[in-house]
Amino acid sequence: MKPNYVQNIDAVAGLDPAEREALRPVADRFEFGATDYYLSLIDWDDPADPIRRIIIPDLDEMERWGLADPSSEASYTVLPGLQHKYPSTAVLLVSDLCGGRCRFCFRKRLFFDRTDEVSSDEVSKDVGRGIAYIREHTEVNNVLLTGGDSLMRTTPALTEIIEQLRSIDHVRIVRLGTKMPAFNPWRILDDKPLLELAARFSRGDKRLYFMIQFNHWRELTEPAREAISLIQRTGSATCQQTPLIRGVNDDPMDLARLWSELSFLGVASYYIFQCRPTLGNRTYAVPIEESYRIVEAARGRCSGLAKRARFVMSHARGKIEVVGLADGQVFMRFHRAPGHQDRGRFLIFPSNPQAYWLDDYTEPIYQMGLRRLTSALVG
Repeated sequence: MKPNYVQNIDAVAGLDPAEREALRPVADRFEFGATDYYLSLIDWDDPADPIRRIIIPDLDEMERWGLADPSSEASYTVLPGLQHKYPSTAVLLVSDLCGGRCRFCFRKRLFFDRTDEVSSDEVSKDVGRGIAYIREHTEVNNVLLTGGDSLMRTTPALTEIIEQLRSIDHVRIVRLGTKMPAFNPWRILDDKPLLELAARFSRGDKRLYFMIQFNHWRELTEPAREAISLIQRTGSATCQQTPLIRGVNDDPMDLARLWSELSFLGVASYYIFQCRPTLGNRTYAVPIEESYRIVEAARGRCSGLAKRARFVMSHARGKIEVVGLADGQVFMRFHRAPGHQDRGRFLIFPSNPQAYWLDDYTEPIYQMGLRRLTSALVG
């Protein structure tokens, strides 16, 4: 089966004419796209349907809020299509296409007018220079292929890229970032060469990792589950990550069910991200401290294997894990940092229930509170 790609909001049969007309300016501003398979998962009688929330434009996206590049990825782009933020990890952006356009995408700038707000250096389908860079930097032991969606590249193209990476002794892990098992499971089910590729390059102590994004348990349809199983039979590892999104997975019971169902399938939950303050994302974002409480409530409903995901924000300064709330304070630590001075560093801030990002804690008023708190802690 090959699902059809729907890119015109007027072609979405589940929307009535008035809704299509109202949403057209949103789809013009932030590109719309979905497979007809994925659209078929929506309960159109439920205005709060989470699949609808993931993929159908919302009028509130027009609110002026957020940045095009909230994590300052441009600062870590060392070559066209290559980011090197953390010493051991290189990121190759090999595609500017996806199987669908998540409304809360943090790289939606890739789908803006190419002459407007996006740099042509962000994605490169010619990875030769990037691979040469990785070959020279022996500290890189894992490479993430992403974009866009890595599985939007053809299997022959992926084979060529992975073959080159596998020829580098110090690259031990190759990761493929994808949401195709949710958007179009037949990308895996109907592509035997892709599975052969995965089996060929998942041997011994060098594995392919499929980093799959599932946002809600209803995306785990039978075709999606079968696609996951086929990937696992190749010897490849499967991990899951998702941002926490208002109206999608901000109910602890739904989040716990997502994690639990994935654990039953043998998929390790890796990260749950704070929604990045990207242009148009205000309606999808949950304040950090509320997010933390949701995550902890979900953990309380899961087995140990199901609740392994770390709650982090991918900030310009690094991956910062939110680890606790107590006595009017919020506790964080650097899970990953570009510079050695921040690695493992612990952060304590006065509570700010309206904070959506680290920067909201580091405004002057909170810096003063932090200094008072630190003085009290050290006597």
